[in-house]
Amino acid sequence: MHFLRPLLLAVFITAMQLSAAQAIEREGPDIDMYAHISGKCTTLRIAGRDYGCKAVAYFHGQQGRAHFTVVLDDPRDASHIISFSGEKGSREQDNIYELQVDRMLLNSRDRPKVDGLPVPAEQTSTGICRQTGNFAARKVTDVTCSATDSEGRKYELLFVSDGTPVSVRRIRQSAPSIQDPFK
Repeated sequence: MHFLRPLLLAVFITAMQLSAAQAIEREGPDIDMYAHISGKCTTLRIAGRDYGCKAVAYFHGQQGRAHFTVVLDDPRDASHIISFSGEKGSREQDNIYELQVDRMLLNSRDRPKVDGLPVPAEQTSTGICRQTGNFAARKVTDVTCSATDSEGRKYELLFVSDGTPVSVRRIRQSAPSIQDPFK
C-alpha cells in the first residue's frame, strides 16, 4: 500500500490542478467526485510517442465537465499529466459510459503555476473516451480514449483494470450531469 500513496497523492494533486484554472474565475474548486482505477496502461501514445502510466483517475466537476486523467511514467518529467476532458458524458448501456472529448489538458513541470500549482495547457480536441464498467458497482474493466487536438497531435489510451474495486470519493453533492436511461 505504501507504493500507492505517492500515486494517489499525484492523482489528488491533479484534481486540484484541473480545477485551479476554473477556481480563478469563481471561488472554490469545481471537482465534486473522483475515482481511482487500479490497473495498467497497455497503450498510452501521445503525438506518436509511447509512455507507461503511474495512475488513471476519473474526475467529475459540479458544472458537468469530466476528465479521464493519466499520470505518465515519464523519467524526464515527474509532473507529466494529461487529461481527456469533456462535458457530454452519457450512458446508453448500463455498463458503458462515454465521454465526448472536446479538449486535452496537458501538464508538465514547465507549466506556469497559480497558488503553487501548475495550470494545465488546454488544447481544443475531438475524440471519445469509453469506460466499460460502473463506478456505482465499484467495478471498471477498461477505459479507452482517442483524441486529436487542433494541432493534429493524437492521444490514445487503453487502460485495463487489475480487478481491484474502484476507489470512489465524493467531495460534495451535485446534480448528475450525464444522460443515463438506467437511473
